[in-house]
Amino acid sequence: MRISIKNQVNRRLKILEGQVRGLQKMVDEEKYCVDIINQSLAIKEALSGVEGLMLENHLSTHVIEQIKSGQKSKAIKEILSVYKLSKRK
Repeated sequence: MRISIKNQVNRRLKILEGQVRGLQKMVDEEKYCVDIINQSLAIKEALSGVEGLMLENHLSTHVIEQIKSGQKSKAIKEILSVYKLSKRK
């Protein structure tokens, strides 16, 4: 894993951890439903950012190496697999 991406992912995950704790507190305190939904959507968006970073890392490291080493079909299968996963959202 590229160190810059690893650092960004870890930073975002720590922020997400705090957001989830905050969301749980909002539920426990029976805050306004729309506020809880808004916070939940913010968490989803932040998690999507983590996924984007992981995809960037995978494409720029593993897939590139697969192509360089002659495993083009494996690289294509992985790219298509990730694409299909992203369409399930």
